[in-house]
Amino acid sequence: MTQEVRSAAAGRKKTPSLAAKPGSHSSTATGPIFQHYQAAVQLVQQGKYEKAMAAFEKLLPSAPFEIVERCRMYIQTCQRQMNHDGLAFLTPEERYDYAVSQLNAGDFEEAAEQLRSILADYPEADYAHYGLAVLDSITGRAQNCLDNLARAIELNPRNRLQARSDNDFQSMFDDPRFTELLYPEVP
Repeated sequence: MTQEVRSAAAGRKKTPSLAAKPGSHSSTATGPIFQHYQAAVQLVQQGKYEKAMAAFEKLLPSAPFEIVERCRMYIQTCQRQMNHDGLAFLTPEERYDYAVSQLNAGDFEEAAEQLRSILADYPEADYAHYGLAVLDSITGRAQNCLDNLARAIELNPRNRLQARSDNDFQSMFDDPRFTELLYPEVP
């Protein structure tokens, strides 16, 4: 079996089942629309997002409801992937700005991925640790928040002052460990 045939076979196994449901047309899973849908799914799996998106859009006017909904989902996936693949940052600060924009848009996974990418290249980037602390606070991971904020403060003590007035740490305000980190006792 060639690699392409194996990939195509594997792709079919990963495709959600569109077996006929009671009261629906049984030809849905075997007709030409389903074959076009399968081909479009394979394009996604191959990373050919532009072609896949065009194929899914072509299916929308004539496909049955269950395929239309899946086509829309795949179109969104293709758009996200095309936007993500086109990202090129000249500086870690540009990547940070993008991460903050994703954080503000509620795309926490993308924000975390970008912040971790900065730290992989620049482990001393205090602003990336601070960004992860904010993300951890927003998503309810208190210990991770404290760890990342402590590291950000260690690298740049001005982060302590910033965190004192940052509303993104609202979920941490009642945590005594957070208070101790922001207002340490002076010997």
